[in-house]
Amino acid sequence: MPTTSSSHATVNLALQGGGAHGAFTWGVLDALLEDGQLAVEGVSGTSAGAMNAICLAQGLMAGGRDGAREALAKFWTAVAESSPFPDSANADGEPPAIPAALKLMLQWTEYLSPEQLNPFDLNPLRDILGAQIDFERLRKYSPVKLFIAATNANSGKLRIFHNRELSVDALLASACLPTIHRTVTIDGEPYWDGGYSANPAVFPLFYDCTAADILLVLLTPLHFGETPDSAQDIRMRLRELGFSATFLREMRMFAHLRERVGESRLPAWLQAWIPVGQLEQRVRQVRFHAISADALMSELAPETKLAASLSFFQRLRDDGRAHAKTWLAAKRSAIGHRSTLDLAKIYY
Repeated sequence: MPTTSSSHATVNLALQGGGAHGAFTWGVLDALLEDGQLAVEGVSGTSAGAMNAICLAQGLMAGGRDGAREALAKFWTAVAESSPFPDSANADGEPPAIPAALKLMLQWTEYLSPEQLNPFDLNPLRDILGAQIDFERLRKYSPVKLFIAATNANSGKLRIFHNRELSVDALLASACLPTIHRTVTIDGEPYWDGGYSANPAVFPLFYDCTAADILLVLLTPLHFGETPDSAQDIRMRLRELGFSATFLREMRMFAHLRERVGESRLPAWLQAWIPVGQLEQRVRQVRFHAISADALMSELAPETKLAASLSFFQRLRDDGRAHAKTWLAAKRSAIGHRSTLDLAKIYY
């Protein structure tokens, strides 16, 4: 099934990273695919967002919307099954207790390099991607434009991998936490998690896609309820803020551009006769929307991002589906007509 059609409103998707919390995005995408009324032109993803993006593209290519739903479920199930720790989530889907062995490993990351922690470079994610994703076909026939973010470890510069550059290494680079995973080298350059430079990158959807509606799927709360005071909690908050800083700055830039382009001292009747540049026209046309779960994500401890538990994934998936359905019921009619996200109010 093609992803664009004259009978469907078309959107671009920006998918944030967040480790296991990316299962929330799985649920959002599952509900959008089940609904079937929105076509997708481009998808920008970082880390877990990149995994969701590649599964979406693979599934659409292989079997349309139903194929995409199946590909997403297959990926997240495989990630859970690859965990060396037993599924310790509660029966009601509450966040799992972090195994003592995992807590110990996280403590070791403060003193040992990934090469020392994992001398054989075992990475189940590499095996999962290699088995489930046909990168050669996607490079040629992906039904959506993909923009996968990674960070150059030596310069801090953002690298966007486009369709023609898709590979297992590109996806692993986007999700490479350098305290846990070995640096991913591509074309002689070292890469770490894309969240350090973009989580996610929105500008490719603005410049390289024609659809004017951009739907953000957000995993990081826009506002945290409490200020941390313990040393560990402060370190965790610093990590959270570091991963969201570039995204917040980019969204503030869009808010500023929209404000400036909308300003004019000329009377309205005269503005209609003055040519508008392509950039200004695009800024005026682009419409932003967002599906987020601030309350849910604020309740989850940061370390649950490493909780590879199928029951936990399913709980987040169900929450994502519920949020997406609520958003569709309230905001679907705005697609193609107006923004439902006030950038100036939220990001300025």
